[in-house]
Amino acid sequence: MTVDVERPAAVGGRRRPAGRGLPARILLGPVDDPRWARPALLGVLALAAVLYTWALGRNGYANDYYSAAILSGTRSWKAFFFGAVDAGSFITVDKPPFALWVMGLSARIFGFGTWSMLLPQALAGVASVALVHSAVRRAFAWAGRTEDPVFAWTGRTGDPALAGARGHVAGLVAGLVMTLTPITVAINRDNNPDTILVLLLVAAAWFCAEAIRTGRMRTLVLCGLLVGMAFTTKMLQAYLVLPAFALVYLYAAPGRLLRRLGHLLVAGAVLLVSSAWWMVVVDLWPAADRPYIGGSTDNTVWDLVIGYNGLGRIFGREGGGGGGGGAGFGGASGAGRLFNDIMAGQISWLIPFAALALIAGLILTTRRPGRTPVPDSALTGDRSGPVGLLTERSSGPRAALLLWGGWLVVHYAVFSFSAGTFHPYYSTALAPAVAALAGLGGVLMWQAYRRTRAWAWAPPLGIAVTGAWAFVLLRRTPTWTPWLAYAVAGLCAVAALGLLVLRLGGRGRTRPAAVALILGLVGGLAGPAAYALTPLSSAVNGTNPTAGPAGSGGFGGVGGPGGMGGPGGMGAPPAGTRDRVPGQRGDGPMGNPPAGFGGGGRGGNVSAAMISYLEKNRGGATWLLAVGSAQSASSIILSTGGEPVIAMGGFTGSDAAMTVATLKEYVTSGRLKYIMLGGGMGGPERGNDEVTAWVKANGTLVDASEYGGTGTAQALYKLG
Repeated sequence: MTVDVERPAAVGGRRRPAGRGLPARILLGPVDDPRWARPALLGVLALAAVLYTWALGRNGYANDYYSAAILSGTRSWKAFFFGAVDAGSFITVDKPPFALWVMGLSARIFGFGTWSMLLPQALAGVASVALVHSAVRRAFAWAGRTEDPVFAWTGRTGDPALAGARGHVAGLVAGLVMTLTPITVAINRDNNPDTILVLLLVAAAWFCAEAIRTGRMRTLVLCGLLVGMAFTTKMLQAYLVLPAFALVYLYAAPGRLLRRLGHLLVAGAVLLVSSAWWMVVVDLWPAADRPYIGGSTDNTVWDLVIGYNGLGRIFGREGGGGGGGGAGFGGASGAGRLFNDIMAGQISWLIPFAALALIAGLILTTRRPGRTPVPDSALTGDRSGPVGLLTERSSGPRAALLLWGGWLVVHYAVFSFSAGTFHPYYSTALAPAVAALAGLGGVLMWQAYRRTRAWAWAPPLGIAVTGAWAFVLLRRTPTWTPWLAYAVAGLCAVAALGLLVLRLGGRGRTRPAAVALILGLVGGLAGPAAYALTPLSSAVNGTNPTAGPAGSGGFGGVGGPGGMGGPGGMGAPPAGTRDRVPGQRGDGPMGNPPAGFGGGGRGGNVSAAMISYLEKNRGGATWLLAVGSAQSASSIILSTGGEPVIAMGGFTGSDAAMTVATLKEYVTSGRLKYIMLGGGMGGPERGNDEVTAWVKANGTLVDASEYGGTGTAQALYKLG
């Protein structure tokens, strides 16, 4: 006899009620779901939407570097495909372009502006919350149809209705944690590629979990496809999930070992193709007819993969490709990096609880020997495949714990010990795993707490540890909402003590215990929720977005004094670079950044008067100007509505993209008439003395009085 795990004939001993119409299904969910489940989910998604979109327009251009590339992509399909900084396609950004394509298509449809660029990011964040909820919920629905998901070793048959309720509770907790993770709120209001990366990886995890549940190859293939798309978003960071995905599938999926290996090989082939296609096309494209690959040392995407965005991130500059030092953004590498003064408030609030939940959950879902196994077909509902035995590895919650736990462990290790450039917002990739483990393990520990006194310690300990760590984090900024730390500590202490006393005092006190548990949940999430609200009241820094009060994010927090997004900080726009708004060039109705707003660019120092001079004297040149770095170029591109500007040295100014031969060809063909030397972040003055010398020898220095200037460290030369 087999059990239909998807649509039980009866719920709680009663015949299943008649189906609901479409409006009712949207608002209340399927007929088998608890009536509160869908409204609660919609509430969480609405909260996410508010956090990610409230006053979104104040973020302006966000990260100028990516905004310039998006704007340039609306003016040139070539720039769009390659992810070029400028519409003339001289150099690309230092990442693959998938995230730019998403925002760029929106900008092409609705016109370039803040909302058209950032709204897709916010919607992607909401979609990630929904997928995390679904993945966690389905883990319980899978096991609960045939066995009790807690104490799997008892061999008890679970009540499907109860199992479904557990799944919904776990999913809601996971979705709420994901929604309120501070760094996730900050990055989902920005245009860095990490938001799209997380969405693709969470979707891949969803399909991987389905493949583990059913053993079907097509779902595993879709998982591989999505990870490949994530690679085309942020290269090797996408592959951090692969160890967990592959090993858990090999361990827990139904079917014989050779069959599972075959499925992994096919999915791996799809992963390879979906990862490499853009890289192969670009590297095979004649170099003279495409942009220089920003961030690379030899003008190839392959070098970018293994260097700047690969070994350079792990080992630092020595690892290849200019990965740079990491201490300037995320703090010194080491086991405690994610708990330091820069990183902790962004991501670490529930990491201790997630670790405890993972360990406890794996113990609780371990099947003890001597129990009767259940056929795989009863678990999966798939009667077409081979019938094996349900072992402890096949438990739905257990497989999910291993999947998300592996995600957490690998990311934690890589993020903690990487010696290259590490920004706090990278840690948003940890949020799905922390959220899923909090939901899965939290419900498992609660069920164990209710069943036996042997586990009476688990929920109280988890709440106490979470409250204590939140107190420590909140006291690191003692002048910011000083009462909150004590309120959190008090709520968690009362909840933990209440749970312990109620359980040790006897059974039959479910409602008081549930009230204590809710108090603990509120206390545990109050700290991250307070941090998560801060990006709504001030603009996030586009280059290094963080959440929390000033002093909590490494650069003064969100818009904090002296921070990268604050007055006088590194994110402040240069004077005169925002005198015009792209809307003057025919942009659409989705909103433009306010005049004078800078979202994270680091240079330019080009006045409106100089830009007017360049436009008047440009003639038929392709590029308005050549400058040292992409940070300088992006400011000018945005202030001119997308006019092409060459960034000779790429993002940092140190790329060897411009050579004397290339410069001569541009000047001879009339494609470039003006070049600026000095200032900014580098360019010819940093490591390209030949270009500098040639310009000084063959160009004509433009007197500052010709464009109303007074003379600065930057020198404008006319070529040809």
